[in-house]
Amino acid sequence: MFVIRLADGTLRVPQSLTSQDGRLIGNAYVEVQPGDPEYEQWLAESLTEEEAELRRRRWAEENDELEREFLAYKARQEDT
Repeated sequence: MFVIRLADGTLRVPQSLTSQDGRLIGNAYVEVQPGDPEYEQWLAESLTEEEAELRRRRWAEENDELEREFLAYKARQEDT
């Protein structure tokens, strides 16, 4: 999940909710407005929605090649 910077400057910051014993309950985005105390902390690593989508798409495409390489490696290991 990425910190998303909207056109109006609002940041959507990913946040996870966990139970007391550490189990993941869910993931969500929390909106942080300019002027909020945490805004500057998150701004530096934020991406526009378009940049985030490009990264997701590129990761998926590159992941396909990585998966093929892994499966070929795994097949070679099973042959020996």
